[in-house]
Amino acid sequence: MLTEQLNDYSFTYGDLKKIDAFAFMDNVKAHPENFKRGKVVLVTASTPLKASRGEGKTTTTIALIDALRRRGIDAAAVLRQPSMGITAAGSKGGASGGGKSTLAHPELADWGLTGEMGRIADAQNLLAAFCEKAVDDGVLATVSIPRVSETPSRSLRKVQVDGGKLNERFVLTPASEMMQIITLSRSLTEIEERIGNMIAGAAPETGKPVLVKDFVDVERIVRVVGNAVQPAYMESGEGSPVYIHCGPFGNVSLGIPGLIAVDMACALHDVVVVEAGYGADAGGQKWLDIACREYGAPWPAAAVVVTRATTWRDDPALQWRYPFAVNRLENLGIASFPMINLWEGEDDELPQLRATAQELGFRRPIVGNLWCDGGEGLVNQLDEFISSLESVNTGYSPESKAALSFADKIAFITENSYGVPANRVLEKEGFTDILAAARAEVKEAGIDFDNLAVLPVKSPATMTDDDTLPAEERTVTLKKVEIHSGAGLLHINLTTSLTTPMPKIV
Repeated sequence: MLTEQLNDYSFTYGDLKKIDAFAFMDNVKAHPENFKRGKVVLVTASTPLKASRGEGKTTTTIALIDALRRRGIDAAAVLRQPSMGITAAGSKGGASGGGKSTLAHPELADWGLTGEMGRIADAQNLLAAFCEKAVDDGVLATVSIPRVSETPSRSLRKVQVDGGKLNERFVLTPASEMMQIITLSRSLTEIEERIGNMIAGAAPETGKPVLVKDFVDVERIVRVVGNAVQPAYMESGEGSPVYIHCGPFGNVSLGIPGLIAVDMACALHDVVVVEAGYGADAGGQKWLDIACREYGAPWPAAAVVVTRATTWRDDPALQWRYPFAVNRLENLGIASFPMINLWEGEDDELPQLRATAQELGFRRPIVGNLWCDGGEGLVNQLDEFISSLESVNTGYSPESKAALSFADKIAFITENSYGVPANRVLEKEGFTDILAAARAEVKEAGIDFDNLAVLPVKSPATMTDDDTLPAEERTVTLKKVEIHSGAGLLHINLTTSLTTPMPKIV
């Protein structure tokens, strides 16, 4: 049931409730004494053996809030919107849970909600069109802003227009800079400022970078985005509140829901469960290192690290990845609970998994076939989890990485997120020149290079160059750089990972 505090800020759009979270948070800031300060629980996962195989994070998220509410705790979830072309139409199904741990109307989430993806795509594609016109007008010589599509197509990976005069490319809408901008922004003014700071392309003759705000009325683009900035309200099958906002991929983008939706949920509920895309090394890393440390998102009071039994046990050479994820979060002061999401035929693995977890010094695993049992299967396993939420947790608040140099940021990420120290971070041939060119471009645009948050672009199924090597031999290679100055991000390619992947046909 939609809380009464949101009545004045919500409206019906199609079959869903939409919430003006920006206006609501203005009220929260004006009268903080009237609202809660909910604690965030991060749901992340083991790195999957295959990128297309889900571990059950959304299923766990929904089961967890249902179980907490059964225990009398005011809990809610904040989820990302799935990508229709990849997630909903792919082999792993939608991003709305499953079985008894699902949304009341999963089809609404899986197939477009109220058109948010389309509005974000329209805004970025309109910007690209403005850039093409700017080429005709002599303002630009090249276009840096890619077009976007929610439907993947191999033919869109490299495109030439106007008789080959311009090279363009497409990325999927969830991987776009416009999606990142809306995910990170906490006001319409911030959205407008960030869009204006996107690098549109290079100027004729000088080759200097030209920002969008130099030739575009940015307010027009914000109007195109429309109600895509407003979270959608949904419920689990048991009636637990779920807010859905934004949908960036966890491997090539942020992998987290919109920060304004998380802020709103924390003002309304005691516990807010946030799911981050793919594994602890992908969306989990970006929640901690970008959302929290760079942009002030709430630090998790606890984490639930999901794995299928087969992911942990199938490949002995990769078994290190799950303990690494759990221990890394614990070392950051986050009470981290292993969650074994049982699938059919995995029950006989439980005794050995429990024994292994005890040997590794884990907290007692939370176990369940959440598809079959839903939140009911977790209710009696949450005593330690709930105690961890009730204990004093000041969070882990290191100095913002915005103060670190690029090299220090890379070292921080590779060592803490992948277990690879700085002396084993390699550079692909030519990377030094690519990085120098990026530095020069950013400087000419009037942007502080070291103030950009580093966003790793990587395969969702690997953490290092070769995860099967012994720990002391694993490396990470820096390969390519892409500037998203509007979002305030510097993309660093670590592995080959497409931004226009193809879905599995099912």
